[in-house]
Order: sequence, then C-alpha cells, then structure tokens
Amino acid sequence: MELKICQSCGMPMQEDQYGMEKDGSRNDTYCCYCYKNGEMEDCTMEEMVNFCAPIEVEQGRAATLEEARAALMAYFPTLSRWKS
Repeated sequence: MELKICQSCGMPMQEDQYGMEKDGSRNDTYCCYCYKNGEMEDCTMEEMVNFCAPIEVEQGRAATLEEARAALMAYFPTLSRWKS
C-alpha cells in the first residue's frame, strides 16, 4: 500500500487519518487535522511551520526548534497546498 503524505502539514497518513469531505467521504490528499468537513484549516504556511516545528523536535526529527523551522520552511513549498 502506498503511504500518503498530507499535502498541507507533511504528516504520513494511515487511511483513518484522511481528511473528510462535507458528504463524509474521505480525502486522501490532506489529513484529518488539516482538512475537516470539506474545508482546509485556515492558516498561513508560516503558522503551519510554527505549529509543526515542536512536533518535529518531540519526534526526534530535529534537534532544535530553529532546525525544525528551517527544514519545514524548505519542505512545505514542495507540498501541493503551499506550491506557488
């Protein structure tokens, strides 16, 4: 099975973590935290980076908040939500 990555926050998703459309169907592009009831969570890319950076440190993927923010600021523009 192909691992889906949320195209807003970068979280690897299991099927039960997919976002939901207004009609209750699953959306496999965005996770259940970023996409609820057919709508994206309202935030800027910088706000998403600031939200995700502590999780990156907590999960051991970055040593410091600064390192996490820098990595996320480089990674997020590759995700479909943040592509310009």
